[in-house]
Amino acid sequence: MTQVQPQNRMLDHDAIDARIPHQGDMCLLDRVIDWNEQKIECSAVSHQSAENPLRRNGRLGVTIGIEYAAQAMAVHGSLLAERNTAPKKGMITRVQRIALHAERLDDCSDALRIMVERLMGDERVVRYGFEVRCGDRLLLEGEASVILDA
Repeated sequence: MTQVQPQNRMLDHDAIDARIPHQGDMCLLDRVIDWNEQKIECSAVSHQSAENPLRRNGRLGVTIGIEYAAQAMAVHGSLLAERNTAPKKGMITRVQRIALHAERLDDCSDALRIMVERLMGDERVVRYGFEVRCGDRLLLEGEASVILDA
């Protein structure tokens, strides 16, 4: 997956929180680094917090990266909707081609980098590819289908 070329299109945590249904501690993303019509790149440090609501038994497993990617997809959809129509609610209906390259997210000392790319879609269903990285190390990758206005 190629990186989005920076164009000063950053958003902070509060702007993300205002755009997605996940509020408070469940809003996992800290920053939108950049985005365009096809891709968005975000960062997060919430994986390092002992208060992360998705931790179980003191750990944050790598599969939780799917939720980080889903939130990046939601932000991307809301940013695209600002240009076209009102934002639509979405629900992940299928996750596929998942490859886990680590066991945990919480042992990453750097900010997570979450990159999602819209592969195809229409007004009802969208499919995204995603990657979650710790620095340059790939932790998780896959694809997710989202049904809109579910």
